[in-house]
Amino acid sequence: MGNTSIKNIYKSSYLSRNLWSGFLFGVGIVAFLDETLFHQLLHWHHFYDQSTTNVGLVSDGFFHAFSWFATIGGLFLFADLRRREGLWLRRWWGGILLGAGVFQLYDGLIQHKLMRLHQIRYVDNVLAYDFVWNGIAVIMIIIGAVILRNTRKSAEGEGGA
Repeated sequence: MGNTSIKNIYKSSYLSRNLWSGFLFGVGIVAFLDETLFHQLLHWHHFYDQSTTNVGLVSDGFFHAFSWFATIGGLFLFADLRRREGLWLRRWWGGILLGAGVFQLYDGLIQHKLMRLHQIRYVDNVLAYDFVWNGIAVIMIIIGAVILRNTRKSAEGEGGA
């Protein structure tokens, strides 16, 4: 068995950790981008829009803290994977896309529509914004899931997992 095969088998023992590191990082990054772009720079909404502006700003602060905790948690797992030589970047990127897509779809369907915490933008025809927001989320989920499926198959084919 070559050195590359041994490394791949070793990495395959870290399949779920690569997934969860990427997933947390993806959730954190997309939440951070949402907060920065749509809340702070464009002023389209706050995390919680059903009260005063001050309450909205405080809710944005909590949302921002959540995004950084998820991002940093994902990076701590990433650093541990690198230290153990178990990092599988392709699988990690699959986790990022899956995490980002799942969070964005959750935000678009649960927070925007079901809970009505806020809308993506307060305009007459919000449907176009919802379609783009949720469509991008579904695309990220599909691409991330395909990458994760392919890396799992690759690991199983090499005698891992």
